[in-house]
Amino acid sequence: MVSPIGDVLQTTIAMMSPHESARIRRILYAAAFLRALGVGLIAVLLGLYAARAGLSAVEVGIVLSAALWGAAVAALATLMVGTDYPERAVLLVLTGLPVVGGALLLGSEGAVPMSIAAFVGMFNVNGRDRGAIPIIEQALFPVTTSDADRTRVFAWYNVLLDAGYAAGGLMAALPTLFEAWLGIGTLEAMRIAIAIFCALYFASAVLYSRLPRHTAGAAPVRLRDVSPESRPIVAKISLLFLVDAIGGGFIGTALFAYFFAERFGAGAASIAVLFAAGRVLSAFGHLAAAWLSKRIGLVNTMIYTHVPSSLLLFTIVFSDSFAIAAVFFLVREALNEMDVPTRQSYVMAVVRPEERIAMAGVTSLVRSGGWALAPAAAGALMQSGGLAAPLIAAAALKLSYDVLLWREFRRVRPPEEIAGSPR
Repeated sequence: MVSPIGDVLQTTIAMMSPHESARIRRILYAAAFLRALGVGLIAVLLGLYAARAGLSAVEVGIVLSAALWGAAVAALATLMVGTDYPERAVLLVLTGLPVVGGALLLGSEGAVPMSIAAFVGMFNVNGRDRGAIPIIEQALFPVTTSDADRTRVFAWYNVLLDAGYAAGGLMAALPTLFEAWLGIGTLEAMRIAIAIFCALYFASAVLYSRLPRHTAGAAPVRLRDVSPESRPIVAKISLLFLVDAIGGGFIGTALFAYFFAERFGAGAASIAVLFAAGRVLSAFGHLAAAWLSKRIGLVNTMIYTHVPSSLLLFTIVFSDSFAIAAVFFLVREALNEMDVPTRQSYVMAVVRPEERIAMAGVTSLVRSGGWALAPAAAGALMQSGGLAAPLIAAAALKLSYDVLLWREFRRVRPPEEIAGSPR
């Protein structure tokens, strides 16, 4: 079975010159990196700033929750009505709101005003951008490249995002440096860092303003207007991504850190170094996935790397020492993210060009829902079944996802694999 887009994608690409395509990619890459710096910074800083401003633990939680709800509402709005406006305009609004939210945060006192600021700012407090902007970016990238290079383009996109998240997290140390260099208080130093966050998003907005008002190709359609050929694909892949996201939510960074600390007595510094090393391996994994997918295909790459990474969860559970568990963890991290650029490339390839924003939007929402639902369930599993229970549940869910994905989509092939298939 082939994807439903036929020759439409090639016609779309032909409408844009190679020079213009490369220019748009550079803008998207640069803006994504600057935005990722801001995401990494605010994820660490927001809770600390709220606590330093005098909010209680409950109030800090309310502020963080408001930020997540803001991001979720923005993603839903982008899915429902974002297709009615030019992509450039949507991106400018979505980068402008965090600047406004940051400015409001700087002038806010008390839980309610700070929660409003966090909601408006749509701050990604989980350390990764799960909001609306990636929906638009993922829909734009395929228009700027050929079928053969699409996955490589997504791989570099994810490398830049991961680098930005990591560097942004390190930038959260800036308030401490400002205190020492400028002789100011902690709260004032944090406010300077929040101003830097606003500047990063403003710089991203400036870059997005240089995009053409409309990209080449057909006008985007809303989810309800997706073609009959694409609807089963959208429905099936969204449900599968929900299963995978719930599994991923069982083993988020915070829960993994808790497991290592409680099971092996690992200290915060050791865990931090381990996660940093894992992030570096994941970045290399993105590029390796692009290389591998050219040889065995996108679905095969997704499955053949995701199954071992899921099985490695069992090896971590049954390890006798932190050192052994850390080795298995690092091997898993090297494989675990290889399905990200391949997944993004695949879902953009198997629907029509005008359906990409709808596809990116609905899959982003269901994944966000899965990640949001899982942590509470993981805590209950730990309490009733022991520390290893969430890891075992995650492995089972992710392996189920792999089997179902293979069964449903091994014959739904993207355009580059129709002729001269790598199989």
